[in-house]
Amino acid sequence: MPTLTASSLVPSSFRDLPSVVWTIFAGTIVNRLGYLVTPFLVFFLAARGVTGAETSYVLGALGAGNLLGPAVGGILADRIGRRPTMLIGLIGASAAQGALFLAPGVWTMAAAALLISAAGSTVSPAAYALLADAVDSERRRRAYALFGWGVNIGTAVAGVLGGYLAARGYWLLFVVDAGSMLAYALVVAVRLKDPKGARITDNQVGEPQEKKDGIGYGVVFRDRLALLLLPLFGVQLFVYSLTEVALPLAVHDSGLSPAVYGAMAAVNAILVVALQPFATARLSKFPQLAVQGAGGTLIAGGVALTGLADGVVGYTVSVVVWSLGEVVVAGIAAGVVANLAPAHARGRYQGAFSWTWGLARFAALTLGVAMYTTLGPSVLWWTALVAGTAAAVATAALTARVNARTAHELAA
Repeated sequence: MPTLTASSLVPSSFRDLPSVVWTIFAGTIVNRLGYLVTPFLVFFLAARGVTGAETSYVLGALGAGNLLGPAVGGILADRIGRRPTMLIGLIGASAAQGALFLAPGVWTMAAAALLISAAGSTVSPAAYALLADAVDSERRRRAYALFGWGVNIGTAVAGVLGGYLAARGYWLLFVVDAGSMLAYALVVAVRLKDPKGARITDNQVGEPQEKKDGIGYGVVFRDRLALLLLPLFGVQLFVYSLTEVALPLAVHDSGLSPAVYGAMAAVNAILVVALQPFATARLSKFPQLAVQGAGGTLIAGGVALTGLADGVVGYTVSVVVWSLGEVVVAGIAAGVVANLAPAHARGRYQGAFSWTWGLARFAALTLGVAMYTTLGPSVLWWTALVAGTAAAVATAALTARVNARTAHELAA
């Protein structure tokens, strides 16, 4: 009878990843266990007597922070280091959770919500850059897939935990959120170190390219290939974000209870957590952007199928399709962006990618909802299908250029 060891419990696609990657994975699970306030923010605001119109100010501030944080986080990751940037973001977001709970009025709540999302979203560019520093280009997709797997594990548990705690007092949500962020900050402080040469300093010599690039985002804006890829990733991320925004609207308009949407979220979480490690192992041998294109097409098709659903079975089918797409694309976009980035600019490249993600979610919250409510659901679903499929095909078409660029960087 074979001996069961700790390593045998680890999916084969992740076994050769270094300890830094596993530390970030574990910290991410802890951190995501505390993403409880945002899903229940509307209910918390209502309990505080905030009206519907006033709620939009707080939610708008929360969305705006996701545009500010990644841009700042990318610069700080390259300027002062990955680890300090992560600590600033985690501790700042933790403090902002307390500020939101204690805020006396709508505008102070909005300010605290802005700080929560801005500080929290500075962490991702630094963590992504640190992952890129820790592994070679061949293993980056798997490192980012493991990171995403941790996000999904934490989110799945948080979904159950949040409902349980909210029924016993909203203050518990804030305590767990703030506590989990501080716990992750402790992990970062004790277990992680910045690699040598991973940040820009004022007195570096012998590296004229770093001086030429400066500390801003000019290095990204001058990269034509990155400027082609990031908008294409952004469109695909916008389509995926509709699963968080338009899907609950569709479920509601079908006359189904909120419990049905909760069940759909559970289906997504179970599929991703169960299948992602195996899909990563099987698909790692294929061209990354071709796989991204196939997965993006599945996501677009699955989201569009929402428009045909009118019951639990129909919604379940649509969720299964786009969840499979999510499993397929795991880690690819961030890995491709990391491979394009010069070593001294990885934080800013990941900041640009995280900003693209934040913009996509913000667009889904605003443009997506506006299309659904004013132009009609069918317009939104057709837009998701056409735009998502076109972006996926265009992304796959850039495979040769990305491979040539990567090969040139490796040779250099």
